[in-house]
Amino acid sequence: MTLLILNGPNLNLLGTREPGTYGTASLDTIEADLDDSFPSVTFSFDQSNGEGALIDRLHAAHDAGRDGVVFNPGGYTHTSVALRDAVAGIDPPVVEVHLSNVHAREDFRRTSRIAPACVGQISGFGATGYHLGVRALREHNAG
Repeated sequence: MTLLILNGPNLNLLGTREPGTYGTASLDTIEADLDDSFPSVTFSFDQSNGEGALIDRLHAAHDAGRDGVVFNPGGYTHTSVALRDAVAGIDPPVVEVHLSNVHAREDFRRTSRIAPACVGQISGFGATGYHLGVRALREHNAG
């Protein structure tokens, strides 16, 4: 299984950015933990603060024949029709992941433009959400 773990804006600051909300694990730590926890999965990891770059990475996952994408779109979750369209337009299934429980936060964070194009959404479990996303894609693809 080959998966893309894709992270959006400000997630490069994990570990130091609002640790009470997003936890203390850095993105590097989360990625290393995924590699250790799922040795049979080949991961590609990417992060960008730019919407266009994220779209390009989703398209590349499609072109490369990836088996799935675990995607934390960050703040673009609530605003980006373009990312929603990119997710809807690719073959690999996408699981949307959020570290915090977006449904228990500010009103504007409770609506995802991207989730309806995904096979599912996981939020509120911190870094464990990425593990749950990988497990969900394995189950989804076994299907």
